[in-house]
Amino acid sequence: MTEFQIFPAIDLRNGKCVRLFQGDYAQETIYGDSPVEMAKKFVEAGAQWIHMVDLDGAKDGVRINDQVVIEAAKLGAKVQVGGGIRTREDIEHYLSNGIERVIIGSLAIRNPELAVSFIEEFGADRIVIGIDAKNGMAATEGWIETSGQAATEVANYFAAKGGKHFIYTDIATDGTLAGPNIEANKALADSEDAQVIVSGGIGSLEDVRNVKLASIHSNIAGVIIGKALYEKRFTLEEALSC
Repeated sequence: MTEFQIFPAIDLRNGKCVRLFQGDYAQETIYGDSPVEMAKKFVEAGAQWIHMVDLDGAKDGVRINDQVVIEAAKLGAKVQVGGGIRTREDIEHYLSNGIERVIIGSLAIRNPELAVSFIEEFGADRIVIGIDAKNGMAATEGWIETSGQAATEVANYFAAKGGKHFIYTDIATDGTLAGPNIEANKALADSEDAQVIVSGGIGSLEDVRNVKLASIHSNIAGVIIGKALYEKRFTLEEALSC
């Protein structure tokens, strides 16, 4: 069984550490001017992984905050990054500069064949398929657009093509601290033989424990925690010891 992982999140916009409410760029809260310093705090707290998202890149479709991500990856924790990754060059740029995994989201929906070729070329352990869902339907372009595909269909397609790691974000719960959509994640995890990381809605240590409990009998492999840490609902040390 894969070890359950806690992923503290750092979302990057205009070079700062921010969080959005339900993916809305107009509802942004700035939590720090230095994402690298935030990453350092997470590493000092015991993080084995850090989840980073280039929100500018996700919206504009190009790498924008990549140098900040690369700097954070030098601090000791493994880093997975998403946002603005559209080409083979984007992936190679990150992987050759110390990033452990890259997350493909919009590209996986827009051009699944290309995404599969990246899994084949770089390996299933280095490519994460990011599935962001509104009402069960996959969303793209920084959550601005909704596709006509169900999240489970996307997961099944990539699992059949060799995909191993998935992040499922329920946009309705993201940034709300209202609790994760565990049932949707379990449905996704049960629909294919791959590892699913829960994202969105974590607001308490009980939420973390519930996700970890759900992982015992499913393919849920970890949880991403963002706003709850920044709002000091609990510490990363407490989450890691759940």
